[in-house]
Amino acid sequence: MFTGIVQTKAELTAIRDDTAFRQLTLQPGAAHLENLSRGASIAINGVCLTVTDFDSKAGWVCFDVIAETLSKTNLGRLNVGEAVNFERSLSFGSELGGHIVSGHIQTTATITALEKSANNCSVRLTLAPDYMRYILSKGFITVEGCSLTVGETYTDGFSLYLIPETLAITTLGQKQVGDIVNIELDQQTQTIVQTVERIMAERFSSAKT
Repeated sequence: MFTGIVQTKAELTAIRDDTAFRQLTLQPGAAHLENLSRGASIAINGVCLTVTDFDSKAGWVCFDVIAETLSKTNLGRLNVGEAVNFERSLSFGSELGGHIVSGHIQTTATITALEKSANNCSVRLTLAPDYMRYILSKGFITVEGCSLTVGETYTDGFSLYLIPETLAITTLGQKQVGDIVNIELDQQTQTIVQTVERIMAERFSSAKT
């Protein structure tokens, strides 16, 4: 589990592609790999990945990305030299600064509008309308692994308002119109909506019989 509070940006230093498979090597730095072990979970752009190899002194770590993950996320679009958002998994007793995040990406969204000023940044994202029933104004959303608050909602997407700190610490500060970003819905909201829909459907079905 994660909190959606990105700890650093890590450079993608190597990619090995094979059929429906991709291996990523990242350089987050030694300080972010302390007490790491193989099999540990780390969120990369919000995607929960398993550590397959690492060198904590040299500051690099490897992950294998399989077909299902490549089909649901933007990890297959990454290129060497790009930066990614990096978050170690939540440990017992850690401060929960964002919200509970699983690292299981449901879909991607496209940035369709972007306005920046000295101290403000507004972003509009478009995604499949089927997901919009889980996205509420002022509710939680995870974008590229960042725990954020939804601004306005629309039939085909939603808006975000980002502070300078978020833009500086994460890769969201480098995003442009047309970029595709990973989306994880708030699990609590998704569960409530699905439960209410199921109960209402059952009651409606019973009333008709």
